[in-house]
Amino acid sequence: MPEEIISIEHVYFRYPGQDPYVLNDISLSVQKGEWLAIVGHNGSGKSTLAKMLNGLHYPEKGNVTVDQLPLSEETVWEIRKRIGMVFQNPDNQFVGTTVQDDVAFGLENSGVPQEIMAERVKDALERVNMLSFLDQEPHHLSGGQKQRVAVAGIIAIIPKVIILDEATSMLDPKGRQEVLETIRELKDKLGLTVISITHDLEEASRADRMIVLNKGEVFKKGKPIEIFQLEDELVELGLDIPFTIKMTKKLTQLGFNFPNTYITEEELVDALWTLHLNK
Repeated sequence: MPEEIISIEHVYFRYPGQDPYVLNDISLSVQKGEWLAIVGHNGSGKSTLAKMLNGLHYPEKGNVTVDQLPLSEETVWEIRKRIGMVFQNPDNQFVGTTVQDDVAFGLENSGVPQEIMAERVKDALERVNMLSFLDQEPHHLSGGQKQRVAVAGIIAIIPKVIILDEATSMLDPKGRQEVLETIRELKDKLGLTVISITHDLEEASRADRMIVLNKGEVFKKGKPIEIFQLEDELVELGLDIPFTIKMTKKLTQLGFNFPNTYITEEELVDALWTLHLNK
């Protein structure tokens, strides 16, 4: 049986002086080692939920448990050692004058000895292919490079869970692909659990499982291929369907006989090539 690392049970949350609830009776679980994408339009509650997982918000009602620790003011600092967050704008995360200073910041705050810190910084930057930028100033980097450095800063503290809170929304397609490929490699090599908070279904298509939020409630749960079958419903929620799903549908209407539905562009290209060879 998969091991549960995060449990959210009947959680309600609203901001002070506001109605209705931003999170309304939310229940879900996250399994150790999986990549879970939580998607929804602006205002669906997904970013509020991400902040709650890191103890930036507390539920008005219900329970949040992270790695068997119930979220409370007494446990929040222990929980934050287990969860690292990568935010939308990498410039807002940089505090060091060089790349290595920035990656070391979280370790310094945790009191990690200097010799161990130096090893962790280099190891983290090597894992995201940014070791050669050790002494560079962060503002000289591209958007994708900045986010990879931000990921390195999280990896260095050795979390069990990484939360990507709209972490690729400000990147160009190349930068987005670089960051997502880096996260996938780190997840597989280090056994990390990844939670991707996004409105971009192209990004969500890389996940093992998806949860769709709407108006603070869980609308649907399932594998990406299952969720994408709800095409019209997703569009009604203000979510755009991935390009590959749209293209597969158009090609099917033109007479292409695909045996499956494809999520990634690579899968679709391989399928087209196979159909060509079998003509």
